[in-house]
Amino acid sequence: MEDLELARACALYADDKKAEDIRILDLRGLSPICDYFVLVTATSTPQLRAVRDEIIERMKDEHDTPPDVKDGNFESQWIILVYGNVMVHVLTPEKREFYALEELWGDAPELALTVEEPVPEPAPKAKKAAVKKVAAKKAPAKRATKAKVVK
Repeated sequence: MEDLELARACALYADDKKAEDIRILDLRGLSPICDYFVLVTATSTPQLRAVRDEIIERMKDEHDTPPDVKDGNFESQWIILVYGNVMVHVLTPEKREFYALEELWGDAPELALTVEEPVPEPAPKAKKAAVKKVAAKKAPAKRATKAKVVK
């Protein structure tokens, strides 16, 4: 699995647990630590736990990839998961505002969370073949029989 796909998968799993303000920053060429940051806001300690658990479990189940590093605790309100060159930050709103990672890495471009499939162009309509009108054969008319008049 490529790093960008991994980052998008982590973002998707966080979104499944109703995380907010999900962003992926491309740090390639800017940081020697990792290539991508996934920044996620969890609005409460139970949601912080749920987002962390969802990412860890689904990465193991669906991609057979456990995190290389799990750091932080619920009291710190900041959890970090590292998957190779992808670093996932799950923070409460207060910690996210205080540490302002988006501003710290302001040179990093933000990437779309999902890859949109290109919409296929509609197939050109086949031209209707010219239909030659043929006169239909008429069935021979039935001859009316004359009724005999009985006197």
